[in-house]
Amino acid sequence: MSVLDLARPEIRAMQPYSSARMEASGGQVFLNANESAWAPVGDDGLGCNRYPEPQPAALVDALAALYGVRREQLLVGRGSDEAIDLLVRAFCRAGEDAILIQPPTFGMYAVCARIQNAGVIEVALQDDFALDVDAILAAVTSAVKLIFICTPNNPTGQLVPRASVERLAQALAGRALLVVDEAYVEFTDAGDASVADLIDRYDNLAVLRTLSKAWALAGARIGTLLANAEVIALLKRIMPPYPLPLPCVEAALIALSGWGQVNARNHVAIVRNQRVRMQEALRQLPGVREVLPSQANFLAVRFVDAAAVYQQLLAAGIVVRDVRRYPNLGDALRITIGTPDENDRVLSELKKAAIGGRGFVGKPASGDYA
Repeated sequence: MSVLDLARPEIRAMQPYSSARMEASGGQVFLNANESAWAPVGDDGLGCNRYPEPQPAALVDALAALYGVRREQLLVGRGSDEAIDLLVRAFCRAGEDAILIQPPTFGMYAVCARIQNAGVIEVALQDDFALDVDAILAAVTSAVKLIFICTPNNPTGQLVPRASVERLAQALAGRALLVVDEAYVEFTDAGDASVADLIDRYDNLAVLRTLSKAWALAGARIGTLLANAEVIALLKRIMPPYPLPLPCVEAALIALSGWGQVNARNHVAIVRNQRVRMQEALRQLPGVREVLPSQANFLAVRFVDAAAVYQQLLAAGIVVRDVRRYPNLGDALRITIGTPDENDRVLSELKKAAIGGRGFVGKPASGDYA
C-alpha cells in the first residue's frame, strides 16, 4: 500500500496548474509570464519584476543539507502553516475525514481542519502533559487521516520521546499520516532531537520545520515539510505557483550561510542558558505555582492569579502569551525567552508586583482550571 492511498482520490487524479516558471527556465529573454520588463525602484539586482522559482533550487539544496534529507523529500513554503493547510486539504475530504490532535497544542492544526470541514478528534495530553500513545491509537478511526504531534510541544514545552514517535509511525502504517511538528527542536538540550532521519523508514511520517524560531526569520515566513517523495510531489500539485517572495528567499540563504549558522547557534545557546536561569528565578517568586519543564524557547508558568500578572506586565510594556484558554492551563502564561536584558525586565516587574501585592498573590479566580 502506498501512503498516497490515504490522500483524497480527486487530488491524486487532478491536473496541476502549470506556471510559466514550471514550463520553461534557463532563458535569456522572458516573454512567457506577462511580467514587467523593468525592475522596480530599489530592486538592487534582486529581480523582483520576475516571478520567483516555485521551489528555489539554492534554498531547497541548503535546507536539504541542513535537515539531512534528499531534495525530493522537501517542500518549502510560507511558514509551517502553509504545509499544515496543504496536508489537510490533500488528505482530508470535507465532511468525511478527520485529524487527531493532543490539546493543549498548537492551534493551527484544528483551524486548518475546520476550514476544510474536516473533523477534529482530541486526545488530551496527560496531567503532566506527556503524550499518551495508547490513548491516541485507541482513538484512531478509519476517518482519521492525519495525526499531528508537536515536539517540543507548544504551549507546554515538553519533548515527545523518539520511541513514542516511532511506535506511532509503526502502528499507523497504512492507516494515517503522522505529522511531527519540530518548530522548536533546535532549542532542546540535545541540540537537535529531530526524527527526520526516520522518513526513509516510514513512508507515513512527515516532519515540519521552520526558520521562524531558531533562525530568527519569523518575518520572512519560511517553513519546510520533510516527507516521503510521493507526499511532497502530491502537495506540489495543490500549492500556489509562486509561494516564496524573492526577498524572503534571499534572507533565508543569508541565514543559512556559514556565518549565518554560527550566528543562529550562538543565539540558541544563549536562549538555552537563559531558559535555565528564568526557570530557577521564576520558581523563587511568590505567587508562582509552577514553571513547567521546557525544551523550547519559552516557559509556561502557572500563577496564583495569571490575569493580574498578565495585566501587570502589559502595563509595563511587556507582552506575554495568555494561554488560560487551553485545557489544563487555566492559570498559566507563556513567556518567551528574550535577551538577557528583556528577561531582567520581566523578573524585575514580577518582583515589584509580588512586593506590592498588586494581585500577584491570593486565591485563584473561579474557573482557572476550566
